[in-house]
Amino acid sequence: MTAFRTRKTISTASAALLLAIGCGLFAAPASAQSITDRFKSLFGGGTAKDDVPIVNPQGPAPELNCPPVSIRAGASTYLVGEPGKPAIGDAVRFQASITRTSRDCSIDGGQITARIGIQGRVIAGPSGAPQTIEVPMRIAVVQGGVSEKTIATKAYRTTVTMNDEGSTPFTIIADDIVYPAPPAAVGDAYIFYIGFDPQALTPEPKARAPKKKKAAAPPQ
Repeated sequence: MTAFRTRKTISTASAALLLAIGCGLFAAPASAQSITDRFKSLFGGGTAKDDVPIVNPQGPAPELNCPPVSIRAGASTYLVGEPGKPAIGDAVRFQASITRTSRDCSIDGGQITARIGIQGRVIAGPSGAPQTIEVPMRIAVVQGGVSEKTIATKAYRTTVTMNDEGSTPFTIIADDIVYPAPPAAVGDAYIFYIGFDPQALTPEPKARAPKKKKAAAPPQ
């Protein structure tokens, strides 16, 4: 799993988001919902459901465990300074922080699909923020314990257009996290870790094309 980088918080978000945290399941499939509907479903206003799909009608229903969301230590803020300068003091261009999270889960055929919502805010620093900002985030499904085990991990990005007040909210809704349903014995140890991941802004290197084999020389 890509390591989360430690960032130093230098300022406090100027405004808190006012919606209550909700964990209701989606009222309709994600593909049929607008971003506003999906946002309301995760952060309040959704219709809760308690039924779990049965894979095998003749067997027991699979256990649905929707892990809690936790912000990875050291990855709760994203601090960026002027090029070539550390992000401290007057050199800070902007800071992004996470303000609220929510999640829901569904199960089908032994596979859990998780939908995780993240709300945050970007605040301009003393050096002045650019007009648009790329916010990098990583979500990981982790089996906690003495030795953590990463089950799935994925990077996400969203573009924030700064307003004149210098304090702009952002939202990321990840609805494509799929992983095998864990055994009952370890299901309670699963965690959704989230956090800012600057490495998510770096394009992945392209795979090298396989070398062509040289034709064998004809016999003399």
